[in-house]
Amino acid sequence: MMRLPVIAFAMITVFLASCNSEESIVYAPVPNIAQIISQSPNFSTLNAAVTKAGLGSALATTQNITVFAPDNAAFAASGITSIDALTATQLQGILGYHVVPQRVGSAAVPVSDTVKTLTGLNIFASRNVNGVFTNGIKVKSADMLGSNGIIHTIERVLIPSIKSIATIATEDTTLSFLVAALTKVGLAPTFAGPGKFTVFAPTNAAFRASGITDVNALPNVILEPILKGHVIGTNVFASDLVNNMTAPNLNATSLTITTTPAATVKITGSSQTAANITATNILATNGVIHKISRVIIP
Repeated sequence: MMRLPVIAFAMITVFLASCNSEESIVYAPVPNIAQIISQSPNFSTLNAAVTKAGLGSALATTQNITVFAPDNAAFAASGITSIDALTATQLQGILGYHVVPQRVGSAAVPVSDTVKTLTGLNIFASRNVNGVFTNGIKVKSADMLGSNGIIHTIERVLIPSIKSIATIATEDTTLSFLVAALTKVGLAPTFAGPGKFTVFAPTNAAFRASGITDVNALPNVILEPILKGHVIGTNVFASDLVNNMTAPNLNATSLTITTTPAATVKITGSSQTAANITATNILATNGVIHKISRVIIP
């Protein structure tokens, strides 16, 4: 009878033991997004909202989605301590605004752009040295992988705007000088339509501080470039502001923005005193408004 060498016999024994060991391992399936939300104590409020809205099945079976998920702390920070006062329809609109119908890892979030959600409304996404943001709200934990998509945990609940920049400005009595100026030069319809504008909006007091008490007294050839100089053609939230950053405006010049010791904005290269940014992140369907303390003049 032929005998195997001792070394060969030992190798076969190890191989067989290894095979038997691998066969005994049970790999747990990767949970889907609905399961991740339902199984995490930090998402208990979100899970209750998903359940009441009847969206559990959709989050379990819809493929290739990205969810910007507010945890319990995010609901509390947004002033939402209970979902009892919200109807299923309201929750469907809010929650759908947190879901993007494609996989978007944190590294793939655009530097500054709009991203369409399941509701058909845009969220304004950005990525910079400060982190990843949507509508200026920070992603505090990114790239949690589910079998059917990705979850990014965010610091606050996203509430969609239903008003354009033009509508918000028209309804704000402190911006009536700006609205009159935009109407005079024919720019008001621009800010009522689609876009991703950032408007540094001088208040009525800002116009007066700059010596302008009647916008109708200024010829359009002077007024129009001044107004365009206050607008950036992409979304820039307070979270996107970096000290001494510059950004092109609609007047083919650029704005310089500082964040220390205070947030200010001015025309790049201008000797004029910079305008203080006094209110930030007023969200519109087509962009964002920041109020400022002076008219920005080259």
